[in-house]
This record gives sequence, structure tokens and C-alpha cells, in this order.
Amino acid sequence: MSEGTQFVLFSRHASAVTVLLYDDPRREPSREIHLDPEKHRRGDLWSVLVPTIGAGQIYAYRVDGPTEHGHRFDKSVILLDPWAKATTTNRPTTRKSKSPFHSHSADRPKSVVVDDNFDWQGDQPLRIPLADAIVYEAHVRGLTMHASSGSRYPGSYRGLIDKIPYMKDLGITTVELLPVHEFDHLEFPRRSPVDGRPLVNYWGYSSLGFFAPNGRYASSTQPGGAVAEFKTMVREMHRAGIEVVLDVVYNHTGEGNHEGPTISFRGIDNLIYYHITDDGRYYKDYSGCGNSLNCNHPVVRDFILASLRYWVVEMHVDGFRFDLASVLARDTDGHLQPRAALIESIAEDPVLRDSKIIAEPWDAAGAYQVGHFPGRWAEWNGKFRDDVRQFWRGDPGRTGLLATRLTGSSDLYQRSGRRPYHSVNFVTCHDGFTLADLVSYDHKHNTANGEDNRDGENNNNSYNYGWEGPTEIPEIERVRMRQMKNMLTTLLLSQGVPMILAGDEFRRSQLGNNNAYCQDNEASWIDWSLIEQNYELFRFARSVIWFRREHPIFRRTEFFAGRPNEQGRLDVAWFTSNADTKDWAHDDQTLACVLDGDAHRALTGAPDDDMLLLFNARPHGADVHFRLPGQQGVDRPWQLFLDTSFRSPMDVFPRGNGPKVRGGETYPLVSRSMAVFHRPHTK
Repeated sequence: MSEGTQFVLFSRHASAVTVLLYDDPRREPSREIHLDPEKHRRGDLWSVLVPTIGAGQIYAYRVDGPTEHGHRFDKSVILLDPWAKATTTNRPTTRKSKSPFHSHSADRPKSVVVDDNFDWQGDQPLRIPLADAIVYEAHVRGLTMHASSGSRYPGSYRGLIDKIPYMKDLGITTVELLPVHEFDHLEFPRRSPVDGRPLVNYWGYSSLGFFAPNGRYASSTQPGGAVAEFKTMVREMHRAGIEVVLDVVYNHTGEGNHEGPTISFRGIDNLIYYHITDDGRYYKDYSGCGNSLNCNHPVVRDFILASLRYWVVEMHVDGFRFDLASVLARDTDGHLQPRAALIESIAEDPVLRDSKIIAEPWDAAGAYQVGHFPGRWAEWNGKFRDDVRQFWRGDPGRTGLLATRLTGSSDLYQRSGRRPYHSVNFVTCHDGFTLADLVSYDHKHNTANGEDNRDGENNNNSYNYGWEGPTEIPEIERVRMRQMKNMLTTLLLSQGVPMILAGDEFRRSQLGNNNAYCQDNEASWIDWSLIEQNYELFRFARSVIWFRREHPIFRRTEFFAGRPNEQGRLDVAWFTSNADTKDWAHDDQTLACVLDGDAHRALTGAPDDDMLLLFNARPHGADVHFRLPGQQGVDRPWQLFLDTSFRSPMDVFPRGNGPKVRGGETYPLVSRSMAVFHRPHTK
């Protein structure tokens, strides 16, 4: 017999708290326990031990209190426990169902008591160094929901397990999952104007339960079943040597603006949890989602830290990517702080010290803080994305910026004592065009989202190369394939941490939709048959990933010095197409870069191969003959690893058997392409 369950709820301003217990979450509570303020309250904590009940018990709260001066207590509303480790799922009963969260009825999702016991079978954190990570951004549901996935449990945590062999073969080290915290997928009451299908919150950037894994992503329908299933997924990922990082949303909640539903925090203590306007009527919105959590209030800060610790200690995740992390740097008045308490607490927390922490370093209120997060924080490097896209599109004046991004963005991270691996590099992510669409569309095509194509980014730095959307014109198809290879190679062979959007490696398209947040359908799901259709790109991407893993010279933990060492060797050198020293004042959209493998010895104790990277971003027809740099006293030839202009299988040589070219000889490189050579280090 269970000794019981302790129910604890924080509320500073409540006048009454009731615990509701359910035998059936769809019916009225079977028992109501009214907490006595004299007996069941200590400070701001309301608490009661209920004997005999344990794991699987379904419960909720009602909270009463004042309704003026910014308070929003409503004793008629059933509230989720902010600390709940599981909820009853919010699956619709019919395709016409409205969100149960917007109802006051017993249909509302409830909290579930969870047993933390689990057979981890000796699982331990992988602790893959950040510099060695290769991140794969994926959506739990979208990864296996398509019929082509072959998963036994499509759209679920267990479905992810079915894709472990694929991810191991691809070579990624770390899966970054779009939000898995409980959220209301039915919050958008719209239908697509294109096909009439309901639009939903597919991405999940509106958390409601910061301790609870989303129940819709579990193959089990048992209350609390998502917890064990999530843990099983993490355990099996770790067994395969793959880390799990969560995209987390602590900047706002799914309760929306002043007209939104009261689901949890708003009805428990509105003034504590949110940034409120001075008149108490509205929410300050730094997130663009209607509200902003008051992250640096001591109570909210402790809540966020407790949530993070739970996912690390009990759920064994390896790190976090923080959505709109600049909101976390705002004080209780909403002002940005250079060393905000929560930002420092996350970095210095002893439980989280082994965890990867990655900021999306901006918010919706104009804060753009790329390069400004302190200490061990890594960041999504939005400047890498923009500069790489613009260089390969052929924008003038971008070659120097490309060189800076290629070498780890020292302009952003070196001055504060940070390292190249604090830059998480990406060309595409869930938010924006896929790689295939980046080279196929000049403009977004978001009509299916039901917002008259107003939503989504307008400035995409994309190019369609002569035809908007899919085409069978050979010349356009060839340049699109080259450009996809160019950007993947640039991403994977740059210093810093590369992040790949799932499906980009085999040309997944969203048909020009650059904001598929509401598309829980084939537009967002990964079609795995594309691997066979686009095997050339898949083989190429996989080969470059493994080349990066095999050569630590691409994973430096220090910035390049760019000056001669004691042996007179440059760790990085820049050349023109004629093998002359690069003049940065003259930008002809070409570049040659040599990474000295022997100079790398000082970092690792062992040399690596020398590397030569050639870039030609000139427009169609502007081919260039590069004279390959030589080295005094070195007679070893350069060996081709890849040339993005060649068709498979001559585009990449994963077995190291590429053609050889000696220093001083010329190598023809067609427009909008790049080549990579390597040669063994000096014995």
C-alpha cells in the first residue's frame, strides 16, 4: 500500500486552494480536498499529504483569490499543476474537436502522479565534447509519422528508436528535439484555405507543463505512460552513442495574452509568473506569443532551474537549446541585463555543468545578442546562416565574412574568452526554408497557413536560379545540386558546431513554406523515400560528416592564430586563385584556404592532414583555374576529397582515393562550386 502523495503548490496571493482527485479524467472529481490556510500553508507553499494514493493518480487544482490589480484567480477553472511530471493527453475526440484547454469542463487535461523508478540499465551521460558534436535538429512526430518511415510506432518517442541505425550511419552525435514539453496542439482555431484541413500547433513552442513530456508523442495512452517511453528512448539513444538535447521554451507559456485561456500559471499567481503592465491589465510581450515569463523573479528562476535539473537527473537528457533566450536575460522590469541571474545560474548550476546549454540569442522585442551570452553558453549563430547564404547566392563583398565564419566567428566569440565551439553553425533550421527550398524559391509560399502569406520571414537570402519551385530543367537542377552541396560542405567543415535540419541531407522540401509551425501533415513530415530519389546528395552529406569526424583539424578548441609559429608555419593561410596571398580589399568572390595539419599538433599532440578548401561563388559561366599552393620542401601532392560540381560518384571520395594534384599545378573549378583537398602530414 502506498504511503501517499504530497501535493505542494506555490501561490503567494491565493486565498484558497483545492486539490481535485479523479478516477476518470473525463468525469467530475471523485474527491475534493480543501486546504486549510492555517494547517496546510507555510509561507507561500500550500501542501497536503494524501494517504494511500500513488503513481497513476489523476489530479488538478482549483485556486481562489483576488481578481483586481493584475490578479486572475478564478475558482471555477481546473488548473494543471506546474510541477506535474505527466498529464492526461489532450488528443481530440473528433477532427472537429476544439481545444480542451479552452474549456472549463471536466474534459480539460489533468495532471498525473508519476513514479520516478525506471530501469536505466546502467545508462550514464555521454559527455561528448561540444567541439566534437554534430547536431541533427528533428521533430519527434515528424521524424517517423510519414508512411515511408517504416516505424512500428509512428510519430512517437518509440518511433525515434527505430531511426537510431539511420542516425548512426549518417554520423550525427546529437539529436536536438523540437519542444517535447506538454503543450496545446489545438490552440489555433483555423483551417487551411488550401485543403480545409485543421491547423494545429505542430512545432510546440507554447509550453504548459515544463516537467511533463508531451503525451501525444507516446505510443502508450496510459496516464503517465509518456514518461517511461521518453526515458526508454533516451536510454537507447545513449546505448548507440547519440546524445539527446531538448529545445526548451522558458520565455513564455501557452496561456497567451490577456484574452487567452487560464490553464495553470495565470490562475495560480499571475503577478509572480508573468511580466505585467503597470495597470495590471495586459502582458508585456517580448516573445511575440502574447506573454513573457518573469524569468528573473527568484520564484520563477528557481522553478526553471528545477525543471532543467529534472530533465537532466531523472530523464537523462544531455542538454538544452533555449528558445528566444534573450527573454531569459530580462530583469523583473523587462530590461536586458548583461549578466542576468538566470543566465548565470544555468551556466554555473552544479547539476547542469555537464549539460550542453545553447542559446537562441535573440527575442521578439528587438534584442539581438549573437556573441553576447556569457561564460560557457553556446549560441545559434544567425550571422553564420546569413553570411553563408549570401556568399553562395553571389552577393558581393561577402568573401571576408565567409572566411570569418569558416574559422569559428572570432569576431563574435574571441573577445570574451569564448571558443570556436560556442558557435552553433547552421544554414537552415525548422524556422525557415529547408535546404532544398533555399535553392528553389525566391519567395515564401505560406498560403496554407491561413494568414494570407503574411507570416514567416521575408528576407530569406534564397534564390531559385531561374524557376520558382520544382523544375526538370537540367541547367537549373545542376546548379541547385551544387549549391546544396556547397552549403552543406561549408557548414560541416567550418570551425564551431554544425547543426543539420533533419531531411536536408536528402533534399526534403516544404514546397516553399518557410513557417510550417501549424502543418502537422506531409508538408512537415519526413518522406524517407527521398533518400533513394536523392541518393547523390545523401551519399555526399554522409561522406562529409564522417570526414569531419575523422579530422580534428575541423574541430579546433582554440581560434586560429593566423601568424607563424616557432617553426614558421601558419595554422591558417588565405590565397587568391593564383596562389598569391589574399588581398581582402579585393573581393572577386573566390577564395583558397589552407589549414596546416602540423600546426594543429600544438592543440592535440598529434598532427592532422593539411587541408585545402577552394571556393568559387561567381555566377554562371565564371569558371576559375586555381593554382594550388605549394610548400617549400614539401613534394607531397594534394588529393581531392570532393568537388561539388561533379556528379556522383566522382563528387566525393570517402575512401581517400581521389585524384592527386601537385602544388603549383592548376585546378579548374566551375562557377558556384567548391573543392576540398587534403594531404598527409609531415612525418
